[in-house]
Amino acid sequence: MPDTLPPAPKCLADHVAESLDDYFQHLNGHTPPGDLYGMVLNQIEAPLLSKVLQHCDGNQSRAAAVLGMNRATLRKKLRQHGLMAATS
Repeated sequence: MPDTLPPAPKCLADHVAESLDDYFQHLNGHTPPGDLYGMVLNQIEAPLLSKVLQHCDGNQSRAAAVLGMNRATLRKKLRQHGLMAATS
């Protein structure tokens, strides 16, 4: 009897799509806020920065390289999201 492989994990885009479906469903016919794009980016940026920094053992230079940005930009974004104290 052949072993069955577990299902492939969902990609990030699938999770985002499901979250947006859930968000729209819970609006109950109300109009979404005017800056949905900005709201979504703001919601994902903080955990993205936090997890990449954690993955890089707090090394901001490495985290910035993984994220494809310079270290000054990373530091600015960490301050914007209130993550600077936990990472300094």
